[in-house]
Amino acid sequence: MTGKRFWEIGGFVAGAILIAFGVVAIYMGVDGRSTVRDSLKAEQITFGTADDPAVAKYADQWAGEQVTTGEQARAFAKIMHEHALEGSGGLTYAQMGRYVSADNPDDPAGTSDEAAALKDEEGNPVANGARNTWVTATALSNALNMSYMAEQLSLFGMVVGVALLLTGIGLVILAFAVFGQRAPETETAPSRIPGATATS
Repeated sequence: MTGKRFWEIGGFVAGAILIAFGVVAIYMGVDGRSTVRDSLKAEQITFGTADDPAVAKYADQWAGEQVTTGEQARAFAKIMHEHALEGSGGLTYAQMGRYVSADNPDDPAGTSDEAAALKDEEGNPVANGARNTWVTATALSNALNMSYMAEQLSLFGMVVGVALLLTGIGLVILAFAVFGQRAPETETAPSRIPGATATS
């Protein structure tokens, strides 16, 4: 096998591999995007009305609609974060104590001192509901944000797949154009018959 033939075959093989990788990447991207959207639909999450300031701020165009895309999931996560802030009086998780304060039970800041905490009938400190709500809202918001990230990664995978596909096709065309041409065979002069003379 000549060196030229070796490079020709190598170009075709490399192009075929890139094309295969591109097709697989596109398929995985489409499948991942479909999985994210099916999972969101199964949760049956619906935006509130536009009367809600948080909905009007982050998802006015989707008010009253079901969450079905990663972008909508991200918007709903922002709405939940806004509601959690409203419920905690603008305090974050780190700014709230574990228990309800005995001196000021309505204060969402609470206290982490068991001695200063409000006690239930059995004498146990009462958990700070605002803090627990913040934890739940944060967990759900993170899950929704993960849906958004997963959909974006799926889209990135499809873009990479298209790039690999086009690169592979281009490599095959290049290999064919550069190495696929055969050198024309040289024509041999017709042999003369012994004893024959040229005629004028």
